[in-house]
Amino acid sequence: MTSTPQHLPDRSSVDAGDGSVTDAVQAPVLDVDNLTKSYPGEPPVQALRGVNLAIGEGELVGIVGPSGSGKTTLLQLMGTLDRPTSGHVRIGGLDVASMADDDVAYLRATRIGFVFQQFFLAEHATVLDNVADGLLYAGVPLEQRRQRAIDALELVGLAQRRHARPTQLSGGQRQRVAIARALVGQPAVVLADEPTGNLDQATGQSILALIDRLHRTGSTIVVITHDHAIAERMSRKVEILDGQIVADTGPDTGADARRRSPAPLARPAIHAPQAAYGGPVNHEPS
Repeated sequence: MTSTPQHLPDRSSVDAGDGSVTDAVQAPVLDVDNLTKSYPGEPPVQALRGVNLAIGEGELVGIVGPSGSGKTTLLQLMGTLDRPTSGHVRIGGLDVASMADDDVAYLRATRIGFVFQQFFLAEHATVLDNVADGLLYAGVPLEQRRQRAIDALELVGLAQRRHARPTQLSGGQRQRVAIARALVGQPAVVLADEPTGNLDQATGQSILALIDRLHRTGSTIVVITHDHAIAERMSRKVEILDGQIVADTGPDTGADARRRSPAPLARPAIHAPQAAYGGPVNHEPS
């Protein structure tokens, strides 16, 4: 076990990336600045072309686009699962480009929650342990991890199934477990990539209703989808096409009322693996 990375600044003031110091609480939860991403090839594939997007605390944002538009690439960069070709990604004012890999991994483990279409649950582990493992790389003691996991399962309505294994659950229940795991560490932002993609319509609607309810309690959530109907349900809709944002309905003006007190960044932890709970990194634009 190692200590908390020493290079992470105190959350009360952070480097904005241009030498100036900003108030982290006032900074956007998630901010991407002139982001580009290209993949090698003949010719190279330009997946993102100068994307700018700031997401405030308490917002519910739908990012929508067709296959190949760059939306999944954008999610991977926002989630620090990959590095941009150029531009900046800031999480709570912390500029990822200026951080060492270990510090980025710690930031990811403590500040970002992931929900994916494929669930990524360990089939050999119980529901409780799957959720509790969301705190493993934040250095939380075992009993606290399990109690917080029970609390998160209560939020998604599955505390009574905590001793079950994922193979004993329906698709909708497994996605609820994945959402509980994403929430258990009280992250600054939850990134959900096609969270209803593997579900039937009725189950998908129940997951979207859960996301709405969690948003109303103050969670900051970004949903990546190809479905305009899903994006329309969000308080803010951002459209991406050919690696560029082509439409944005603007910040959610009601987000301030749902803000939660930020948790401190510096706490005892071991370093997270580079893709902790993030699933595999896709190196093709999508």
